Amino acid sequence: MSSAPEQEAERGDEFGGRRTRHPGDDRTAGRPARAPGAAVNGRPRPDPALRPLPGATVWPGSPEPLGARFRTAADGTAGTNFALWAGGAEAVELCLFDGGGDGGPDGPPQGETRLPLTELTHEIWHGFVPGVLPGRRYGYRVHGRWDPWTGARWNPAKLLLDPYARAVDGDFSLPPEVYGHVRDWPQQHVADTVRDERDSAPYVPKGVVVADGDDWADDHRPKTPWPDSVIYELHVRGFTKRHPGVPEELRGTYAGLAHPAAVEHLVRLGVTAVELLPVHQFAHEDHLLRRGLRNYWGYNSIGYFAPHAAYAASGTDGRQVGEFKRMVRALHAAGLEVILDVVYNHTAEGGELGPTLSLKGIDNRRYYRLQDDRRRYADYTGCGNTLHVVQPNVLRLITDSLRYWVTEMGVDGFRFDLAAALARSMHDVDMLSPFLAVIAQDPVLRRVKLIAEPWDVGSGGYQVGSFPPLWTEWNDRYRDAVRDFWRGALPDVRDLGYRLSGSSDLYAWGGRRPYASVNFVTAHDGFTLRDLVSYEHKHNEANGEGNRDGTDGNRSWNCGAEGPTDDPAVRALRRRQLRNLLTTLLLSTGVPMLVAGDEMGRTQGGNNNAYCQDNETSWTDWSLLEEPGWRALADLCCRLLALRRAHPVLRSRSFFSGRPQSADGLRDLAWFTAGGTEMTQADWYAPTATLGMYLSGRDIPQRGQQGEPVTDDSFLAVLHAGPAEAGFTLPGPPWADGYELLVDTAREEQGAPPGERRAAGARITVGARSVLLWRVTREQAEAGPEAPIPLPRKVLGEKTE
Repeated sequence: MSSAPEQEAERGDEFGGRRTRHPGDDRTAGRPARAPGAAVNGRPRPDPALRPLPGATVWPGSPEPLGARFRTAADGTAGTNFALWAGGAEAVELCLFDGGGDGGPDGPPQGETRLPLTELTHEIWHGFVPGVLPGRRYGYRVHGRWDPWTGARWNPAKLLLDPYARAVDGDFSLPPEVYGHVRDWPQQHVADTVRDERDSAPYVPKGVVVADGDDWADDHRPKTPWPDSVIYELHVRGFTKRHPGVPEELRGTYAGLAHPAAVEHLVRLGVTAVELLPVHQFAHEDHLLRRGLRNYWGYNSIGYFAPHAAYAASGTDGRQVGEFKRMVRALHAAGLEVILDVVYNHTAEGGELGPTLSLKGIDNRRYYRLQDDRRRYADYTGCGNTLHVVQPNVLRLITDSLRYWVTEMGVDGFRFDLAAALARSMHDVDMLSPFLAVIAQDPVLRRVKLIAEPWDVGSGGYQVGSFPPLWTEWNDRYRDAVRDFWRGALPDVRDLGYRLSGSSDLYAWGGRRPYASVNFVTAHDGFTLRDLVSYEHKHNEANGEGNRDGTDGNRSWNCGAEGPTDDPAVRALRRRQLRNLLTTLLLSTGVPMLVAGDEMGRTQGGNNNAYCQDNETSWTDWSLLEEPGWRALADLCCRLLALRRAHPVLRSRSFFSGRPQSADGLRDLAWFTAGGTEMTQADWYAPTATLGMYLSGRDIPQRGQQGEPVTDDSFLAVLHAGPAEAGFTLPGPPWADGYELLVDTAREEQGAPPGERRAAGARITVGARSVLLWRVTREQAEAGPEAPIPLPRKVLGEKTE
C-alpha cells in the first residue's frame, strides 16, 4: 500500500506530470491528454443522431418510492416518476430510449433523450415525466468527481442501470466502452485511474418501466411449516431445458417451469418448495465471455428487482415480470413454495478493474466497502467487491428488494448467498449487525423463510450455528459427516449422531428448533450425488481454468474406478451408495434439501464447479428416468418422502431429550450398537461402521395445536458403512416385540421383500454398505430402562459451553 505522497508522485510520473481538474473536483487526478471518446468540460460530446422524446418535460415528482413507477398525476396525466438515490453526485440525467434490445455497434439506432433531474430531496434525485408509459427503456448518467484515490468514480459517459429497475432489456457483453476506466491502458497497475470517455449506452442493457397493479387475490400461498418442508434446489433454465414434456419454445424459461409436465415431477416426488438458483438480473464475467462461456449459475447480480430476462419466453420489454408471477402462481397452486437464492453480498461490477454498470457509477464510496487505500475494494466474497450493508442506502436497497419479491412477486422465502458478508458491521461478523436487526423487526420479512449460507471468505467468516432465531442455515457439517461416514472416513460416530438427530450441538439455543438445520449432502456447488460416488478428483477442464477452480476437498469415493466404468460390481455399489446417501438424508431430523436431478442419477462428468457450463453438462437429463435403475432410485426417493410426510416422528419439531416423555414411556431417542445394546459413552468414541437409531413415536416431544399428545409409529434405522455384511441384533423389549422392514438399500434394486417381519431380539444380517429401516410392530407399555442415557450431552439436545 502506498503512502499519500507516493500516490501523488505516481500520478505525476505516470502521465508525464500532466494534471487535469474535473468540474467540482477539489483534488487533482492524473489522466491522459485525450482518452478515447474525449469529453468536453467533463461531459461526453452530444451525439447528433439522438432523437428527442416528443414534448418531454420533467415535473418535480416525488422522491418516494425509489425507482421508475408509472402512475397518473392529480390532473389525470399519465407518466412515470423517477427517483434515484445518488448521495454524492453533482448532477443526474435521466436517459430515455427508443426501440428495443441493447443496440450494440451494429444494432438498430437508439434514440436517447437526456432529461436533467433537478429536484434533490434527502439525497434522492427525482422527477415526473409525463407521457412515459410502461415499456419505455431508460437509464441514468451521474455526474461527479473522478478521483479513484478517494474512491470517487463518477463518469457521466457511462449509462447506468437503475438499481430499482423492475425489468431489464438487453444483455451485458462487456466491451471496453462499458468500463469507467480505460480497460486496456498500457500501464495496468494504474489503469483504473484513467477515466474512459466513450459512451457506453449502445452496449449496455436498459431498465424498463413496468406497470403495477397485481393484487394476488387469486393466489394461495402454501405456507408450509418449517418441520414439514423439503427443499428442492433447481435452476430455472437447466431444469426444463431438456424436459421432453415441456414445449420446446418454453424450455429454459419461467413459463417452462410453470408447465404441468415440470410441476408434475415435483408433486410426484413430494418436495414442498423449490429453491431457485439466482433469478435476479445478472451479468456474465469478462473472463468467461473471452473464453466463449457464460455465467450459468447466476451468482453475479446487477438488478435486484428484475427477474433475469434471459429466462423469459414472453419477451424482455417488461413481460418477464408477468411471466415470473404466473410461474409462482402455478407452483403455489400445486402446493409448492418458491424460495429465491439471492446474492446481496456483491455485484457484477467487480473490483477496481471491473465494469461500471450501476452502483459503481452512482456512488462507489457508499455502495461498496473500500480498503484504507480507497482505490481498492474490501473483498469478503471472492468476487471483487462487497456491498457496504452498514450504509443506510444499501440496507434500504436490499430490504426494499426483499419486500418487493414477497409482496409483489409472490415468493415465500430466500436463501442468502454468503450471508456472513451481510452480517459484518465494519469488519467483523456481528450477529447484532444492522442487516440482521432490520430483518428481525420487519413485519414482512420476518414471516418468510430465511436461509443463511453461514459463511464468507473473509477472516472469521465461518458462522455455522451462530445465526439468530428466525434463521435456518445450510449445515455443511451435516454434509461432511454423512459423506465421511459412507466413504468410511469417520473415526467414530459421535458427529454422525448429532447430524442425524437435528444437530442440537449447533442449534439448541435461543429457542431454535431442529429445522434450523437445512441438511444437505450435495448442492449446486460441488459434485452431483452420482459424481460423489463416481469420482475422487474434480474434472473441471471444460471451464478453461486448468482444473484449478473448484474445491479439492470433495469427501468423495469412486467405489473403485474413476468415472464411467463397465464393471458391474462398481456400478452396483455406486447405486447402493446413492440409495444410502438419499435414505440417510431423508430420515434425518431437520429440513432436507435435494438437488434437481440427484434423484435420477444426474452427472456432470466429474465437474464440481459447473458455474459456467450452460449446456448438457448442467442441464437435467430427463432420459435417465427411462432407465430402470435410475427410475428405481427416483421411486425410492418418492417412497421415503411419502414416509417422512406421513410420520411426525421423522420430522420432529423439537430436539430429542433422550429421556421418557411420560411416566410409562420410552426414551424419545435411543442409540444401539450392533449387539443390540444401548451405546455407552465409550461406544461413541470407539471406531465403528454400524449405528442403530431408535425413534419412539409414543414419546414425541411435541404437542398438537390444542395441547394434545402427538403419537406415531416407532422406527429403527440401522446404518452400516462397512465393506462386508455384518450382524445386528434388533433391540428387544421394552423397545419392541417385533419389526417390519420398510427399506433395505442393499436389496432395493432387486426388490426388497416388502413387509418382512422379524422378532425383537433377532439377529439379522445387514448387507455391506447399506441402510435398513424397520417399523416397530408392537411396543410394550412398560417403562423404559432407568439407567442414565450414556450419550454425549449435545446429542441429547442439551446446550454445552
